[in-house]
Amino acid sequence: MPRRPRIHLDNVPLHIVQRGHNREPCFFGEEDYQTYLYWLGKALKQEHCALHAYALMTNHVHLLITPQQADAVPRLIIALGRRYVQYINTTYRRTGTLWDSRYKSSLIQAETYLLSCQRYIELRNQRGQARINFIIER
Repeated sequence: MPRRPRIHLDNVPLHIVQRGHNREPCFFGEEDYQTYLYWLGKALKQEHCALHAYALMTNHVHLLITPQQADAVPRLIIALGRRYVQYINTTYRRTGTLWDSRYKSSLIQAETYLLSCQRYIELRNQRGQARINFIIER
């Protein structure tokens, strides 16, 4: 059965979740978090996406972003994944995939839901082992 296509719209926020392969860690040390954020910042700027909130958990990532153009989201995830996975594989002398299947994305159409989603991501940091969380205004 073919995969269902993702729906991304111009200037509509998305909640993106990307999990580690087999729910294993994708961050192993403090420097890994900083490296991920560096490459995330580069990809956001390159693809003209606004970051509203994020949570970097030990074995998965939550991003709340708004792309100016819908087709920027897959490019952002690909660019970030290529650089970060290469860094992890080189640093820890490992091979293979870091992420589990495809990233999950949900459109956020109502402004009230945007705030709820931001709160959810922030609470993920308080309940889980998230290392870093900032909310960046657009």
